[in-house]
Amino acid sequence: MALAPGTRLGAYEITGHLGKGGMGEVYRARDTKLGRDVAIKTLPSALAKDEDRLARFEREAKLLAALNHAHIAAIYGLDEHEGTQYLAMELVEGETLEQKLRAGPLPVEDALRLALQIAEALEAAHEKGVVHRDLKPANIMVTGDGQVKVLDFGLAKAFSGDPNQASPAHSPALSLAMTQQGLILGTAGYMSPEQASGQATDQRADIWAFGVVLYEMLTGLPLFSGESVPHILAAVLQTEPDWNRLPKNLHPRLKLLFERCLKKKVRDRYHSIADVRADIEEILRDPDVGAVPAREARPLWRSVLPFAATLVIGVLLASGYFVIGRPAAEPVQAAVPAPVTRFVITPPASAPLANQGGLDLTISSDGKRIAYLAVEPDSGNAEIYVRDLASLEAQPVKGTEAPNTGAWNPFFSADGNSIGYVAPNVGLVAAALDGAPPVKIADAPSPAFQGAWWAPDNTIIYSSIVRLQRISAAGGGTPKPLIPDRKAGGAAAPVLLPGGHAVLFHAYGGSSGDRVNVLDLDTGEEKTVIDGGSNPAYVDSGHVVFVRGDTLMAVPFDVSELAVTGEPVALVQDIRRDSGGAADYAISANGTLVYVPRGKDTRPNAAVVWVDRTGQVTGRAVPDMLDNPRDPRLSPDGQRLLLVTGPENGGDIWSYDLSGRPPIPLALPGDNHLPVWSPDGERVAFWQIGTGVMTVAGDGSERMPQPLRTGYLGPEVWLGTDAGELLLTSLSNGTDIVATPVTPTGDVRNVVASDSAEYDPALSPNGHWLAYVSDRTGRSEIWV
Repeated sequence: MALAPGTRLGAYEITGHLGKGGMGEVYRARDTKLGRDVAIKTLPSALAKDEDRLARFEREAKLLAALNHAHIAAIYGLDEHEGTQYLAMELVEGETLEQKLRAGPLPVEDALRLALQIAEALEAAHEKGVVHRDLKPANIMVTGDGQVKVLDFGLAKAFSGDPNQASPAHSPALSLAMTQQGLILGTAGYMSPEQASGQATDQRADIWAFGVVLYEMLTGLPLFSGESVPHILAAVLQTEPDWNRLPKNLHPRLKLLFERCLKKKVRDRYHSIADVRADIEEILRDPDVGAVPAREARPLWRSVLPFAATLVIGVLLASGYFVIGRPAAEPVQAAVPAPVTRFVITPPASAPLANQGGLDLTISSDGKRIAYLAVEPDSGNAEIYVRDLASLEAQPVKGTEAPNTGAWNPFFSADGNSIGYVAPNVGLVAAALDGAPPVKIADAPSPAFQGAWWAPDNTIIYSSIVRLQRISAAGGGTPKPLIPDRKAGGAAAPVLLPGGHAVLFHAYGGSSGDRVNVLDLDTGEEKTVIDGGSNPAYVDSGHVVFVRGDTLMAVPFDVSELAVTGEPVALVQDIRRDSGGAADYAISANGTLVYVPRGKDTRPNAAVVWVDRTGQVTGRAVPDMLDNPRDPRLSPDGQRLLLVTGPENGGDIWSYDLSGRPPIPLALPGDNHLPVWSPDGERVAFWQIGTGVMTVAGDGSERMPQPLRTGYLGPEVWLGTDAGELLLTSLSNGTDIVATPVTPTGDVRNVVASDSAEYDPALSPNGHWLAYVSDRTGRSEIWV
């Protein structure tokens, strides 16, 4: 209950409300006995109701009140009035460091002078045996004359009450929704790794937080961030600081200071904040500490890749904008880059861009037309739209409207007058842009369609995951295999090179991960030309464009030798990777680029809820909104929930304890899918695209998942046989359902195997029936 001005708490009269913190409401008050203004912090009601915890808090608060330092906000007393527990504290006028940083990063020298005062405060507290445990910009006040006052010293420990309590659940770095009532609010991004992982902490946790705060002072950006508390904790445990954000020409001793503050292993970190303070004083004595950064060098790609000047580089929001570039005129001199034209196309509200899990947009070879897959909000159906870049509006392609299922992967004909795609329940079809009805070319590629190329000779080269095939665009013929069926991994996104004698494609899986391969159509020879790349394209300048992670890259390529002839350079960062892992970009032969940048809004935050048998939502299974949660699996005892969260091609696997304790990261980050529990709930198996089937301990005790099998999809079901088996979808001999031992060795046995494709197995609750999808009748159906 808020306290109104005029309310009396003992000798203190409330005069105003200052804010709300993780440890209660904060008010401005007048000490009527001593005639001074103070800050009053009311404490959570749960603290007063727990006598043992309150007693421990009082003992800890007495120790904190003994702190007497110019840069520490003093505690005057702990008292109670009519059931309200409150702390009387020094009132500090000014702004918090958090507020100050909203205007941007601080000059290096200014940041160091503030950091020196923070270090002095920590040093004084540590000498008295007090550790802050919740150091962050919001707990650091800066007065008008530049003096620092650190707030809430040691209250994290005081509130938890247990000197040995290191669990994140009792840390000020977790939101109230993830803890029991009365625990402290705060920010997870300032926790040390030992705090985040539930280990015991000492004064070196404050040294870590000090380094994080100083980093933010110099960059204006938080060091660790994420969509939710679990993602921030994962970043603290897993990722290294981005040192490139720091100012250029940073003092070398300051770089070393950062590195020693932010060592993830406690023993490698500074052992005393006094050493940090001494180093800052030494740096400040150097007259060059605030030197102006050197002018940033010209980007490498502008020097190395003249053709890149014709590629558009822009921004696209998740609402469905496109960024399109049009090639400019030839440069007068080779050394002068051509101008770049950038503009944004907004698809109509009735046809926003889809995210189907494939290549959702394409561009004609001459760069004059784009096509994209849209989902109509009213009907829920999907439809292909085409826009001439010389036109103001995109138009639907007649006859392409169909249910919103599967990966359509549209692609242009060589002359740009037709669109090929896979129509749901029909197959591979071609739709002319003049309005003629779509024509079926072949049955839908099985087990899935992963891109195609329409050649000038009116044939189509397409991927069905396990093979590349070629068929006449006129339809009616038998597809010709171009490569043997893949025994492990797959082949996707084929691109015919100039001259028609070789095909680039994205090869994945097996032990080699993502790579760009080239197939010589004359000899049948296949080789890897780019390791760690996907989604290739070729431009007439003599470069292969490809995706590495979420960055668009380019590398010189000799078509006659089928070989890379130089080093790759980055062109565009943050390309969206959709639900199938494909990169949403397309580039024409003459260098016109269309792409969808990755953005926060491309992945929805959603609640994970319980639903009863009538379809009614009965409550939340997980308290927080999560970043794109999917693939839920309850543990055999019903007490834990597996969820994959984050980007579709970079999903993290978490185990959520349904009793409310913080979640445990099991596998992050990676292209992770379909986790399943072992029958005893002790292990988890999952599928990592590009690697294969993996296993990991279900309690989070293993930091590195163990590879089990390559060349398989799934897993789908963990069988409780004597040795333990997984039901998987095999790609080794077509598409079959197999059982594999949950060990790195052992024979794989067929469960459902035929000349048809069988996949997506599911076991009945009593274990007597197996359901799966089969295309044995010519269409996909569920069989048991």
